[in-house]
Amino acid sequence: MATEKTARATWEGDLMSGSGRVSTGSGVLSEEGVSWSARAEDTAGVSPEELIAAAHATCVSMALAHGLAEDGHTPTRLETEAKATFDKTEAGFRLTTMKLAVRGEVDGIDEEGFRKAAEGAKENCPVSQALKGNVDITLDAALD
Repeated sequence: MATEKTARATWEGDLMSGSGRVSTGSGVLSEEGVSWSARAEDTAGVSPEELIAAAHATCVSMALAHGLAEDGHTPTRLETEAKATFDKTEAGFRLTTMKLAVRGEVDGIDEEGFRKAAEGAKENCPVSQALKGNVDITLDAALD
């Protein structure tokens, strides 16, 4: 059941004064502007780290929904926020941390059970697996 997803980026100019555009095959992003300042100075525009954060939040939510349902606790609602930190390190610029915060509405489960399920989702979702060993991933999980 392999699937392939595509994205395309175009860059013009040098890193500091140049800019680019990114699009996804699905059309969700279409010619969205990217620049060094959007990446490193929090100005307008999308960054690779923001896209990774979006992917990670979605992946954890999906994995958690699956795990909870498998244990007989289908969630009413899950909300996951992922904050990616892009920073200069001794080895150069890196995605250094990913802070996940998950809030859930789930009947029939206590806080400890929810946190345990969320931790499992954080550890095992495919995006976490891709980041593991390279990015410090933390989790704050609680029921609403």
